[in-house]
Amino acid sequence: MLNSIVQRNNIVTLGQGEQTLVFAHGFGSDQTAWRHQVAAFQSSYKIVLFDHVGAGKSDMAAYSPRRYSSLYSYAEDLLELCVQLKLSQVILIGHSVSGMVSLLAALIDPSRFKQLIFLGASPRYVNDRTTNYIGGFEQSDLDTLYAAMSNNYYAWVSGFAPIAMGSPENPELAIEFANTLAAIRPDIAQAVARVIFQSDHRSELSKLKVPAVILQSNNDIAVPLVVGEYLAKNLPQSKLININAQGHFPHISAPEVVTNTIAKCLAA
Repeated sequence: MLNSIVQRNNIVTLGQGEQTLVFAHGFGSDQTAWRHQVAAFQSSYKIVLFDHVGAGKSDMAAYSPRRYSSLYSYAEDLLELCVQLKLSQVILIGHSVSGMVSLLAALIDPSRFKQLIFLGASPRYVNDRTTNYIGGFEQSDLDTLYAAMSNNYYAWVSGFAPIAMGSPENPELAIEFANTLAAIRPDIAQAVARVIFQSDHRSELSKLKVPAVILQSNNDIAVPLVVGEYLAKNLPQSKLININAQGHFPHISAPEVVTNTIAKCLAA
């Protein structure tokens, strides 16, 4: 069972130290997105990296749209990883969708987590007029996005990557993201995008018993500043930190800023 989970999620363990840090990537990327943070922390911490099923070097045969029809399945994978590696009281750093994945996992088994650090996380991406919630997207925006992905996935990738990265002065970073996006099977990418963008986990926020830190960058196409503020207001033990970085991938585009901020969280 251990080997199958290790292979399924391409689990990599590095570093040394009593405290374990688990880094969880977002949509369209993989564990290599954390390379700068790994280099900074592996001398003092045990580090666990993995790829969500459907991404990176995970076992693509393990993916099915029925199995991964909600974020709860990814949370179950995360908990299986913790059980098999005998991990408890870990500090999980989750980018984008992995923020809510880790929240759901912590609701199921809070003993596995000491602290959650969210980077560009969102409980809901679609605006909700009935509650005056601003998520950043109208449903029509997302329908247009899905259509573009379906019509010509690789053309969509080349257009979406620079906008998401938000670092025009470093075009090579957008190319890097485009490459990891393009490496995903188009059918998987489209299915996963729908699961993420149509998710709504606002009702679960108040149930979290694990302390959380919310790291929010500027000009994030997927997560407006008000979403970070919403998380901070609705997560019981939380702290919002606005970081001096641009775009949805600050751990790649402004690695020192993110690394230093995480270090302060770990030292607190």
